Amino acid sequence: MRALVWDGTAARVIDREPPSTTAGMAVVEVRCAGICNTDLEIINGYMGFRGTLGHEFVGDVVEGPAAWLGRRVVGEINFACGRCELCARGLGRHCPTRTVMGIVGADGALAERVAVPVANLHAVADGVDDEEAVFAEPLAAAFAILEQVRVSPGTSALVFGDGKLGLLIAQVLHQAGARVLAVGKHEEKLALLRAQGIATQLARPEPSGPAGAGASPPQGAWAGDPAELVVEATGTAEGFVRAVRATRPRGTLVLKSTVAGLSSVHLAELVINEITVVGSRCGLFGPALRALEARTVDVRPLVSARLPLERAAEALAAAAAPGALKVLVTC
Repeated sequence: MRALVWDGTAARVIDREPPSTTAGMAVVEVRCAGICNTDLEIINGYMGFRGTLGHEFVGDVVEGPAAWLGRRVVGEINFACGRCELCARGLGRHCPTRTVMGIVGADGALAERVAVPVANLHAVADGVDDEEAVFAEPLAAAFAILEQVRVSPGTSALVFGDGKLGLLIAQVLHQAGARVLAVGKHEEKLALLRAQGIATQLARPEPSGPAGAGASPPQGAWAGDPAELVVEATGTAEGFVRAVRATRPRGTLVLKSTVAGLSSVHLAELVINEITVVGSRCGLFGPALRALEARTVDVRPLVSARLPLERAAEALAAAAAPGALKVLVTC
């Protein structure tokens, strides 16, 4: 089978042996897969992964238990042991011996076929098409915030970042009743949110000139009102400073960016303002699939390009281009 493989130096489409079923596993023939910012970070060194890339997919079960054969599915990406204390608490996403599809120790879905634990499969409703279903994983990550943080009607929320995940998070928080302001660098992306009644603001460029009378605010300053809930989804290490300064005292800062580089963190501001910091990663697929079926979250405008699997290396480059949204690979 063909697969997009990262070998530590280059990402290339090559022929590989297809996966086979083992106990508790199913083989899915991939219809469509998405490229995530995490895939781009992997080729910059994140997690030291080697193997088939990709973890956002929709496809058909072709091998595995009879009850699943022929069903159109998506799949959760954390392959947990199912036996430890965290798994027993429903937190297989944090199983200490887990592998993670296309990220840690398990081949990914930018391939003709991928092996997935049966326990991770979710059937896709007929009313959700493939290009919507492929958003199940990143949309679940957006819904994870509602698992971790109480969002009441009227909660003031700032979302920094207008990439794929930031746009999904803004929609999820808006549907939960928060008063959302989405801050990003791309007018055309923010326009997608304004069409849904979500307030937006273009980010001001960071100052580079000397301080003094009439100078710009200091680096990382936030000129607007601080919010009860701030989500950092810029995908940059530098975004953290601004997000901290935009969080009101005793507010909550949710970190969604996973970047390969290191960042300097000044903890004093968190202590002085008693800010709660929440790391947020994967989420449950149920809420995401229900939102896709009910169309309470609109994902179709987030697709910016579609390429076949044989051009998947080009798709990575397209996804890394400034202003790109979701690049899909048809498998």
